Amino acid sequence: MSEVKLAASVRTQFGKGAARSVRRDGLVPGVIYGHGSEPVHVTLPGHELLLALRTPNVLLSLDIDGKHELAIPKAVQRDAIKGFLVHVDLLLVKKGEKVTVELPVETEGDLAPGSFLVENVLNTLSVEAEATHIPTSVTVSIAGLEAGNSIHAKDVKLPAGTTLVTDAEAVVIQILAAQAEEPAAEAEAEGAEA
Repeated sequence: MSEVKLAASVRTQFGKGAARSVRRDGLVPGVIYGHGSEPVHVTLPGHELLLALRTPNVLLSLDIDGKHELAIPKAVQRDAIKGFLVHVDLLLVKKGEKVTVELPVETEGDLAPGSFLVENVLNTLSVEAEATHIPTSVTVSIAGLEAGNSIHAKDVKLPAGTTLVTDAEAVVIQILAAQAEEPAAEAEAEGAEA
C-alpha cells in the first residue's frame, strides 16, 4: 500500500465559476468527509493527485493548512473527452480502521493447451481491509484451466488481513471454448443450395 503526501488548502468559493478558476490554476476541487465531521471543501494539486490516483485505493496523507489527515479516494470525476480531473471526493480514515474497497482482479499463468478464452466476469472484488494496509490488487492463477472451469470469489486467495465482502459464490473468472467461424466460401455455398 502506497501512501502519497499532498498539500491541500481549504476552499472558500463555490460554484461553477470558482471551480473553473481553480482548475485553470492547475488545481482540483474536492470534498473530504467522514467520521461524522462536517465536509471540508479543498483544492488539491492537479498533477500530483492525478499521479497518485494511478494506484488503486491509494492512501493520501493530506496537509490541510497545517492539519494532517489520512484519506482514500471515494469518487473521482474526470472530463469525458480530455480525461483531466474535474472533482474528487475523499473519505477520511484512521490507522487501524477497517474500510470496504474494490480490488482489481489480475490473472496469471497459462491455460491448458487448446483454444480457450478467459472471461473476467468480475473485474473487481469488494473486500474489507485496514485503511493503512489496503492491497493494490488480487491475483488469480488460471494455470492449466480449460473450458468449463470457473473460479468463484471464495476460491480467490486474499492478502493477509483482508476479508471478502463480495458474495462467496459469485463467479470471478470462467474459461470458455473458442468457437471457430465457418469459412466464408462454405457459408455462401450452403446459402446458394437452400
